[in-house]
Amino acid sequence: MNLKKCFFINNICFTFANVLNKYKSVMSNEITKKYAVGFALSGGFIRGFAHMGAIQALSEYHIHPDIVAGVSAGSIAAAFLADGFEPFDVMEMFKKLNFIEYAKPNFPKYGILKINDLMTFIKKNLRSRNFEELQIPMIAVATDIERGRSVFFDKGSIAERVVSSCCVPSLFSPINIDGVDYVDGGVFMNLPVTPIRKECEKVVAINVSPIDVDEYKPSLINISLRAFHFMIAANTIKDSEMADILIEPKNLYSFSNISMSQGEEIFQCGYDAAMEVLEKQKIQK
Repeated sequence: MNLKKCFFINNICFTFANVLNKYKSVMSNEITKKYAVGFALSGGFIRGFAHMGAIQALSEYHIHPDIVAGVSAGSIAAAFLADGFEPFDVMEMFKKLNFIEYAKPNFPKYGILKINDLMTFIKKNLRSRNFEELQIPMIAVATDIERGRSVFFDKGSIAERVVSSCCVPSLFSPINIDGVDYVDGGVFMNLPVTPIRKECEKVVAINVSPIDVDEYKPSLINISLRAFHFMIAANTIKDSEMADILIEPKNLYSFSNISMSQGEEIFQCGYDAAMEVLEKQKIQK
């Protein structure tokens, strides 16, 4: 085969490859994704009450999730939402709790506090025991502390996997599941858009831990949580940019990290922030 023929065949192959890639691109854009709307709920400790306020506002605009992903406090909100609870009812349920009762002193070397009683509370109040029983699909994000990676739970017992997503390192003891220790999912991913982005047409992200330097109030718990917040704040940037709607309630750091009684006020902050975003985007009710 002479050089001229080789050149001609190479041109044909190159042209065919380009046409095939363009065809694949067009076809992939036309394929409907598995879910219309997904919610991504960040970690944020007591500020998790704001998730329920934001979700209440979204529901008034008839925006409901077909799948929900949560980290830490967001995984608790996600579990109750996926189990069919109304936002206001969840807020009422949790604001009656005493944090000290559910985070008891722990003297082994793995963490200052243990939150096993929170697991009992979740088991008692959720209607579903396993992820597979929930009304809508849910993903809880935790961190495999041994291998240094994010893990996306969507099967098995809900309570222990949600609580593992809430274990702030050093403050709370890790949760061991099938021989693996898990800690707070916010270590690597505090706003879980990534786990659901490819499967959703639209993603609504609610970040109740935006970067916001508040007044410094020294105490053992506040210092641990403040330091952890600063460490995880940066890892939300990429996921924030992937969301179609981003809701970030402000001024949440003025609330105590251990006072559940402020739940209604935090709920209202989330509601107001969501309403402001929805109105700015001119979304019709």
